[in-house]
This record gives sequence, C-alpha cells and structure tokens, in this order.
Amino acid sequence: MRRSQESAFREFAAARMGHLFRTACLLTSGDTHLAEDLVQETLGRMYVVWGRSSTIGNPAAYAQTVLVRVFLAHQRRRSAGERPSDEVPEAPATAAQSDVSLRLTLLDALRKLPAKDRAVVVLRYWEDRSVAETADVLNVSSAAVRTRSTRALARLRVHLGGSIGEFAAH
Repeated sequence: MRRSQESAFREFAAARMGHLFRTACLLTSGDTHLAEDLVQETLGRMYVVWGRSSTIGNPAAYAQTVLVRVFLAHQRRRSAGERPSDEVPEAPATAAQSDVSLRLTLLDALRKLPAKDRAVVVLRYWEDRSVAETADVLNVSSAAVRTRSTRALARLRVHLGGSIGEFAAH
C-alpha cells in the first residue's frame, strides 16, 4: 500500500473508530473487550482491501457491514458463549445512576437475544438503517429482516418487562 493510501486509511480509521466501537458495544451487549476485538478485526479487514478502495463505494457503510459480519462469525464459534460472569452486582440506584441503570438493563435484554436478532435491532433502531440496508448487511431477504425485527422487539419487551416505558422516555 502506498503512503498516501495508508495515510487515508489512518484518517478513516481514526474518524470511524468511535462509531464502530459504540455499535460493537451494542452488538456485544456491553462487552467492551469483545467490542474492541471486533473493531480491531474490522479495521484489519478494511486495511487489507483499502488499496482496492475503488471497489468500495462507501467505506463507512462497508466498515459497518464488516463489523456486523465479524460479530456474527464470532457468535457462531463455540467459545463465544463463555463468560466469566453474566451478572453485575446490584447496587442501589441514585438519580445520577438512573441512566446507567437503564443502559445496563437494555444491554442485559439485548444479551438475551440471539445474535442475528440483536444485529437486526442494532442496525434497524440504533444505526437507523432501512430494511433493505439491514438485509444487505446481514445477507438475508427484506422479509427476513422484518420478521426478525418484529420477533426481536417482542422478545425485548418481554425481557424488559415494565422498564420498556422508561426506555421510550429516553
């Protein structure tokens, strides 16, 4: 790769890293260590194809697609389900912690969804992608995205129970 291309890639990576990390955190239900690994893997794959950037029309969208596919591939591995502990010790919530409490509750509910359902929710509602864009990223039909979206939201409502109204207010 030429110096100019490498410089362009470094600028791209610096500009998109935060957004990729936030998306990865949602996909991993708050596992920041795994999110960092997914972002690193995504940027590594982007670096490999960066020299052929003429084939990539929208590098930011391509990076998001790579991130979701890396996440889904990771979820298919046997070791993906191993966790040292899946519960955060409970502490009394104060007014300052209420937002943190809501986030933890949402991340816990997302963690309970299957990986593909979680990816659909993150892409459709966090990334605000269309059904067609989400279908393209996940390499499924638009009908499958609509079905997964409906099912995933219903499961989230069940997992969130009474807290769903609190999330709608935020």
